[in-house]
Amino acid sequence: MAPIYHLFAALFLLCFIKLSSSELVQQQPLVLRYHNGPLLKGKITVNLIWYGKFSPIQRSIIVDFITSLNSNNAAHPSTSSWWKTTGNYKGGSSALTVGKQILLENYPLGKSLKNPHLPALASKFNGVNTINIILTAKDVAVEGFCMRCGTHGSTRGPVRGTYIWVGNSETQCPGQCAWPFHQPIYGPQTPPLVAPNGDVGVDGMIINLATLLGNTVTNPFNSGYFQGPANAPLEAVSACTGMFGSGSYPGYPGNVLVEKSTGASYNANGINGRKYLLPAMWDPRSSNCKAIV
Repeated sequence: MAPIYHLFAALFLLCFIKLSSSELVQQQPLVLRYHNGPLLKGKITVNLIWYGKFSPIQRSIIVDFITSLNSNNAAHPSTSSWWKTTGNYKGGSSALTVGKQILLENYPLGKSLKNPHLPALASKFNGVNTINIILTAKDVAVEGFCMRCGTHGSTRGPVRGTYIWVGNSETQCPGQCAWPFHQPIYGPQTPPLVAPNGDVGVDGMIINLATLLGNTVTNPFNSGYFQGPANAPLEAVSACTGMFGSGSYPGYPGNVLVEKSTGASYNANGINGRKYLLPAMWDPRSSNCKAIV
């Protein structure tokens, strides 16, 4: 599995190190090496497992985001223009479509999930070229939650599938998993941004889901693109943690767009008038983290 680890630990590893007031030393260029394994390319079906209670509006925010990744019906800058960077990786682009959905509002495994529960839940759907996404509600604790905001992995069997888990951090650790829409626990205490869909927990989930979708298609089985050890890699989007717009640095998400009527911050337009804040993605053509604004 490849978890999203604490935000600011990755940030300080990837940014400039200040040695004195007048001297900056730049780290070596970020390069994610390709390890010759299979990638997820072409048509990919995304199945959703909603674990716990989500409102219809919350579900539509997330479904609209996934649908927007391959839609040409949004103004620029768009979620689809962000996703097109995955097409610069070996093998070309990935076209995601929402498949089946299951609502598990009665918490069949309880409200405290262990790591083995995640692949078990993901196995409710099987199929080639699929990503099964487990989304846990704000009152569901998951082992390791807050040390990580989500994870992606793969399942064994006749068909080797991939899965993602993302949790709603609204009441558990928004300062870690919903930044920059919540005051951070550590680091510079800059004012939080206004969430573009008015839901700090779900807008934070979008950031983490975007990160994990990018990581999954480019490193589905720990043999794709990454830097560092396979059990704790820097991947396509997690390598660019905390970067949302130009001029970003630790504790500052960068220059993003602001909706005048609501004051909400975003950098990508989606379908149905949705707006999202999406993290930068490493571009293999330039070997840089690429933000869309």
